[in-house]
Amino acid sequence: MGKVTGFLEYERLEEGYEPVPQRVKNWKEFVIGLNVEQSKTQAARCMDCGTPFCNSGCPVNNIIPDFNDLVYRGRAEDWANAIEVLHSTNNFPEFTGRVCPAPCEAACTLNVNNDPVGIKSIEHAIIDRAWSEGWVKPRPSKVKTGRKVAVVGSGPAGLAAAQQLARAGHDVTLFEKNSRIGGLLRYGIPDFKMEKTHIDRRVAQMQAEGVVFRTGVLVGALPKDSKVTNDARETVAPDQLKADFDAVLLTGGAEQSRDLPVPGRDLDGVHFAMEFLPQQNKVVAGDKVKGQIMATGKHVIVIGGGDTGSDCVGTSNRHGAASVTQFELMPMPPEQENKPLVWPYWPTKLRTSSSHEEGCEREFAIATKEFVGDKGKLKALKTVHVQWVNGKMVEVPGSEREYKAELVLLAMGFVAPVASVLESFGVERDARGNARASTDFTGGYKTNVEKVFAAGDMRRGQSLVVWAIREGRQAARAVDEYLMGASDLPR
Repeated sequence: MGKVTGFLEYERLEEGYEPVPQRVKNWKEFVIGLNVEQSKTQAARCMDCGTPFCNSGCPVNNIIPDFNDLVYRGRAEDWANAIEVLHSTNNFPEFTGRVCPAPCEAACTLNVNNDPVGIKSIEHAIIDRAWSEGWVKPRPSKVKTGRKVAVVGSGPAGLAAAQQLARAGHDVTLFEKNSRIGGLLRYGIPDFKMEKTHIDRRVAQMQAEGVVFRTGVLVGALPKDSKVTNDARETVAPDQLKADFDAVLLTGGAEQSRDLPVPGRDLDGVHFAMEFLPQQNKVVAGDKVKGQIMATGKHVIVIGGGDTGSDCVGTSNRHGAASVTQFELMPMPPEQENKPLVWPYWPTKLRTSSSHEEGCEREFAIATKEFVGDKGKLKALKTVHVQWVNGKMVEVPGSEREYKAELVLLAMGFVAPVASVLESFGVERDARGNARASTDFTGGYKTNVEKVFAAGDMRRGQSLVVWAIREGRQAARAVDEYLMGASDLPR
């Protein structure tokens, strides 16, 4: 809690944005975080609500009232304690403080009939000050267990698991098929939302804690025609990994993008979002990308209304697209949710991102019928509006239309991890193609293959960064318990 009466005295204070004309000229973060005094005022709004639903709304169960109260107290030592409270549940608050949709705020008690506490902005302020003050330091284990663990995949789940296992005293090697660490954080999230220096300094911290990073190494195999980002120069067989390590934790992403098999799909100009976004991130990092997919001067259609689609919009605007239009299959949600009906759960409502504000037309309840080309190049696409009748999608007669388009980006989500990776380990999959493993307190995250575990998108399917961190932490405890018979790692 903050100030008992604070929610009556202070209004919610939002983080600021740099002006659109300025921010679209570069790839830097443009969010202006709260300063110390602003954070104190925001934290003061955290009321003594008795049952803090924000804790359960947060996938990693951040102890939100506690760090809010410490920020409200305002002394330097209170802020230092606040980062300790935050780190006790979340290994990487600099990631979640930037890219989490903040389900904790939807669950805030104030959100019943007021604006919720700006929990995400407070988290952002705590970790940024902690880095600037030098409060974030390596925590190497004082005692080594002699056990070796391989973590496959360096996204948020893999990073969280590797850090926890290293701190438990195990020798951890993290394998990544791409040339840099970070997974989706590195290659899927644009730099204007999260600059990659945040990943780099965590990698440095983890190296100091004993984690060994091996980049450019593919574990298992990818299909020959796979469009998954892959910079691997070396391949390691699963059997070799199982022979060399006492436990293996699979934390790869749900990298199999959902496709749109309509006429004209093979035209030049139709691409997956995860072909488009990683290329730009590589260029920002200083890599040379041959034949980069560019939106410059083109009429761009983004198919898919989620976060990945929004990232495509922001990237296209920075390329200098002639126009950007985003399609969403579902009808436009209400601008305001029915709070008595849905609180404290995550509501369905219209969300306008910063990328939308930079310039974007949005079309709802629309389906693509055909991609139209000329001499193999995309020129347009044909659409029809749809409505939902008894749970079934029905086309609206007479609503057909043709949109001009030289670039279409498919951002319709991800169906599953790459099947060949799981098959190479002999891991059983569930009906959705994910690794079959439970989250039980005892024996959780263990697959059908001896000493092989799975967590993150590899196990649960596409999800949030914060859910990946949670699964990585919990899987680390499961692996530690498997190796040692018991574990002191938090779950």
